[in-house]
Amino acid sequence: MTTTDAACPPRRRRIALVAGEASGDILGAGLITELRRHFPDAEFAGIGGDGMRAAGLDAWWDANELAVMGLAEVLRHLPRLLRLRRHLRERLLAWQPDVFIGIDAPDFNLGVERWLKQRGVRTVHYVSPSVWAWREKRAEKIGLSADRVLCLFPMEPPIYARHGVDARFVGHPLADEMPLEPDRGAARAALSLAVDRPLLALLPGSRVGEINRLADDFLAAAARVLAAEPRLQVVVPMANAHARHAFEQVLARHADAATLAPVLKLVDGQARTLMQASDVILLASGTATLEAMLAKRPMVVAYRISPLTHALVKGLGMLKVEHYSLPNVLAGERVVPELMQDDCTPDKLAAATLALLRDPTAEAALAKRFLGLHEQLRQDASARAADSVAALIEARTGAAP
Repeated sequence: MTTTDAACPPRRRRIALVAGEASGDILGAGLITELRRHFPDAEFAGIGGDGMRAAGLDAWWDANELAVMGLAEVLRHLPRLLRLRRHLRERLLAWQPDVFIGIDAPDFNLGVERWLKQRGVRTVHYVSPSVWAWREKRAEKIGLSADRVLCLFPMEPPIYARHGVDARFVGHPLADEMPLEPDRGAARAALSLAVDRPLLALLPGSRVGEINRLADDFLAAAARVLAAEPRLQVVVPMANAHARHAFEQVLARHADAATLAPVLKLVDGQARTLMQASDVILLASGTATLEAMLAKRPMVVAYRISPLTHALVKGLGMLKVEHYSLPNVLAGERVVPELMQDDCTPDKLAAATLALLRDPTAEAALAKRFLGLHEQLRQDASARAADSVAALIEARTGAAP
């Protein structure tokens, strides 16, 4: 070692991360914590929320800066978002991170990743877009942005492999968080719900648009189930104030509001606890179906999009899956009922729900199947993601470690 080498110790690792919503902030916080095992003195900077800050991120901007939803809102904020992305790229290039990790938020992050990759910065995209469901060719474009994709589901890496993209399955953090054997009695006690009455959980979505499309039919279905099961309890978790307002508006004008009033309860948040407490869950297709699966509960999955959007998606062949809900996709077969578009009617929703309520064998069979899927996803995701990022940082050649 020369005198100059001794006087200039190696630079601390610099790791840049960008998360654009609450779920990404949770992932980012776990990843930062695990990356410190590999690089105890590393510097972390970028965009994140309270969780990532607590884990040690120097947040140049808050994650809320990226938290816009819906086409109209995106268009309204587009000039600000483009300006933010430009400033972020300039600051990152000056900072010269060892790796940039974009956590979900693909519309924002993939562009940043591609720009940095073209300038020699290693890039990782954490949470794959749903290439397994539609527009598989996106995988190739994602590979132009990310040196490595960290996937939450096991069916995703083979899709990327077909397009020559390095993708690694790390497991799903929800599977790490949720118990393998939920305690339904404790969940009911936490929500002050009767333990000797059947419980139907309604989850028509967390976004206002979803609620406006599904809540009316969900309530009508619940009324039909109540007519057949008079001791039924019906509970609906409210994701936020906007969701509560939208749901209460639907409820106020609903024909079955008076019928449901004695048995209907709204709770703020606590969706996961409610799922664990329930006998059957009627819910919108999406991430909530994964939580319901991890809660080991029977479910009926529903969804409806505009007829024009549905016709375009089907007509252009953009949808590549036989099943829509994550439990069925992960199982590779239909294990829970899916009622989509024209099949999403109060009568069909109620019939599917009653079939599960009245089948004493359904719960045990589903719980066994869901347990196997839970164990498959339970991989200590944050640690595995950190291991993969660390290997990429430490690689000295273009070959994958």
